[in-house]
Amino acid sequence: MPSETRAIYGLSCKHLYLGIGGIEVAADLSLELAPGEFWGLLGPNGIGKTTLLKCLAGLLTPASGQVLLESRDIKELPRKLVARHLGMLQQHTVYVFDSSVLQTVLTGRHPHLAYWEREGPNDLQLARDALKAVELDGFAERSVTGLSGGEARRLAFAALLVQDPEIMLLDEPTNHLDLRHQVQIMGMIRDRIRHGGFTAIAALHDINLAACYCSHILMLLGNGGWAAGRREAMLNETNLEKLYGCPVEMIQGKDGARFHPAEA
Repeated sequence: MPSETRAIYGLSCKHLYLGIGGIEVAADLSLELAPGEFWGLLGPNGIGKTTLLKCLAGLLTPASGQVLLESRDIKELPRKLVARHLGMLQQHTVYVFDSSVLQTVLTGRHPHLAYWEREGPNDLQLARDALKAVELDGFAERSVTGLSGGEARRLAFAALLVQDPEIMLLDEPTNHLDLRHQVQIMGMIRDRIRHGGFTAIAALHDINLAACYCSHILMLLGNGGWAAGRREAMLNETNLEKLYGCPVEMIQGKDGARFHPAEA
């Protein structure tokens, strides 16, 4: 959790035009991801969700428009400064080089260390706390190359916790996770946002995870089209059928609306 004196950065984009491989991902996208908001990024496979997240992280350059980190163009900021405030969980987690779980999770502290500075006791404690939070506290000395897909995913999320950014860009954060760990990870993200005033946007395939945890929804509709707003206004049968091109049925439960495919 941030200290009382910690400045909370915001992320926004203005008049963003973005495409890749002949696919127009977003046209004239203007969006503000404000502290305390949890955005779900929805759309069918291949629509450009990963591309948009990479652009918001400053890793891809749009055709036009700007991505702003605390009102400053992200392209003009040093990457180490960006990494202190913004962290990205990539879609796939593959460890091909031998390293211990503890050494790997400590990489999250690198943006906060001076050049040639070694991790100190506080960094080690943060790393051990993060491993415990994702139920990998008994794995510290194990090699990352021997982890299962779900364990590797939880380790990558632990490294993001150790990085401690105010803004989290999450590409399918529940990928490879069983149901219990999906709920665990999504709950931790939501708690950081609620109690720390942080911000997150997560590309999700599970509409019901978005319905359970997200406060806002951004839909990528294809050919540059998009729609955004509060969850209650965005998640309905009409919007979801348009988004995914198949019939969707809504069930109203005690905790809100839930969705599943309907027979054509």
